[in-house]
Amino acid sequence: MKIMDRYIGRAVIGGTLLVMMVLLGLFSFVTFLTELDDVGRGQYGVWQAAEYVLLLVPRLTYQMFPLAALLGSLIGLGIMAGNNELVVLRAAGVSLQRILGAVMKSALLLMLVTVLISEYVAPVSEQYAREMRSMALSENSAQFTQGGFWTRTGNSYINVQTVLAGGQLTGVQIYEFDNDHRLRRLTQAKNAKFFNGQWQLKNIVRSEFIADRVSVQHIEALSWQSLLSPEMLDVIAVKPQSLSGWGLYQYMQYLKGNELDAARYEMEFWIKIILPLATGVMVLLAVPFVFGSLRSVGIGQRIMMGSLMGIVFYLLNQVFSYVGLVYQLNAVLSAVAPTLLFFVLAVILLRRVY
Repeated sequence: MKIMDRYIGRAVIGGTLLVMMVLLGLFSFVTFLTELDDVGRGQYGVWQAAEYVLLLVPRLTYQMFPLAALLGSLIGLGIMAGNNELVVLRAAGVSLQRILGAVMKSALLLMLVTVLISEYVAPVSEQYAREMRSMALSENSAQFTQGGFWTRTGNSYINVQTVLAGGQLTGVQIYEFDNDHRLRRLTQAKNAKFFNGQWQLKNIVRSEFIADRVSVQHIEALSWQSLLSPEMLDVIAVKPQSLSGWGLYQYMQYLKGNELDAARYEMEFWIKIILPLATGVMVLLAVPFVFGSLRSVGIGQRIMMGSLMGIVFYLLNQVFSYVGLVYQLNAVLSAVAPTLLFFVLAVILLRRVY
């Protein structure tokens, strides 16, 4: 039986890897064509664009795992069905439940790979990709350190600890020097938001360095004119999909602790938690298509059916997440609903096969 498990596992995993390579090649090529629009800005050239796209591959990989698992399972098991190998297994006394068990063992391995990529590979590679792209595109001197994002505008040096999506900053420090390179003023703001063409600083402590004394002011709000714009900072903003599950959880707690909106990050956290389970559900869904009413159709029809199911799953994920954010629905329910619907569909189709 272990030989059978390995044989079925090779068919499912081999098919999934084949589909994954095709999907990655397609999406990477489209992304590269999009990046060509920015080639020539700053120091961003063709090689930098290619490097950026390659570094995004891990994130694309785990995002497409459910679709690749569904299509790969349909192809792998479909080839076995076309070669009458599944018929031979059934004739030898192997039950459908036993074959299903072998298929789901492969699904568990795919789920584990999904978790490893989403937690340990994709966040690191995407962070490096975004920093590399931002620095290459930036016309101002910029640097990323453990202390946040640094840039220079004239005689002012700006440090931002965290850049949030939507034109929000936290931990802003502005160091202003005079022409003799002496620190004249230090402005520290807890957060900032771009509004009406300028930054609105909040919860400010301003220190003026005058001769042999320091004057400190506490200001509730202040307008700040800067060349920095939300569009410029958006490439380095903390995006939910670029964080690991643990990183998202910590970031959610940070935002809630600072009374900032964490709904988008909470939704992405639960989607990331559910994604490996969605991969397993997609493999499960492929089984009734092979043994059920579609067992006599060709491989092309199987691929078309799997593609349609994958597209529907992707659209449902997007719809439920957006609806959940707009109407402030429970994040867990919004994230799990599409996967749960497809699991119920897989169970119903399996019962019909039995």
